[in-house]
Amino acid sequence: MFRKLLSLFMVMSLMLFVVVGCTSQEKDEDPDVVEGTDFPFSIKDSYGQELTFESKPERVISVAPSITETIFALGQQEVLVGRTDFCDYPADVSAIDSVGTLREPNIEKIIELEPDLVVASTHFSEDVYDKLESLGIKVILLNPQNSFEGVYEVISKLGQILDVNEQATNMINEMKDLVNSVEEKIKDQEKPTVYYVVGYGEYGDYTAGGGTFISEMIAMASGINIADDMEGWSYSLEKLVEHDPQIMIVSKYNNVIDGIKEANGYQDLTAIIEGNVFEIDNNLLDRQGPRLAKGFEELAKIIHPDAFK
Repeated sequence: MFRKLLSLFMVMSLMLFVVVGCTSQEKDEDPDVVEGTDFPFSIKDSYGQELTFESKPERVISVAPSITETIFALGQQEVLVGRTDFCDYPADVSAIDSVGTLREPNIEKIIELEPDLVVASTHFSEDVYDKLESLGIKVILLNPQNSFEGVYEVISKLGQILDVNEQATNMINEMKDLVNSVEEKIKDQEKPTVYYVVGYGEYGDYTAGGGTFISEMIAMASGINIADDMEGWSYSLEKLVEHDPQIMIVSKYNNVIDGIKEANGYQDLTAIIEGNVFEIDNNLLDRQGPRLAKGFEELAKIIHPDAFK
């Protein structure tokens, strides 16, 4: 009897060992398992500089609205001790100290806040970067470089730095799923001509020219950006009238839609006459962060409304 019980115990133990061993092996080999950050680790920024992190930063200053939004979206707002005047989303960000503007942040305020890390993105001055480094302040530039893939890379790197890799991976996958869904809906649509208004009036006409991220997004949304014939942001009223876009897209802020309908030289444009001037929350497009896929969807809905009915 004892031998039978002993044999049964050995068999059960062996089975348990096999099951546990297989489970452990499957977990190790599962490509979908997202591991935590193995500190210390090194990472390259957009200047090609390699930075080493001994541990997760606990005091972070963001010098870009897109970075601030990403940190909040990753659930890591408790590490934020500083942000810029332009970081206004989500609303809770107002409780965080401001260090000034994007290009010329207040160096003294940054020093006062004693950050473990300063995170910058587009529009950041290389002079400020060098100044902070010379003061012994760790600074990393994460520039998405005018592409969705660049945005995903920034989110992934922030996930590594803040040891929230799983949250970053989930966020990227959700964004990709939304982008793919939108592209599927609009893939067979005809492409209308589009003009994205950045500025107008007495100080000149400004739009997103060829090579800008917004121009690429218009193309992704199956539209034709009339300003692709120039680079940068400065445009001319003469070219606008010449190309006469079918659709105009303006910011929903500052009552732009009413002002542009009355602006000199705009009244005879086809988009104005036919009522094809539409508002959008431009922060969804201008800020290359976690809301970008939603911005792409809103842009596609304006250009191809019938595809979303």
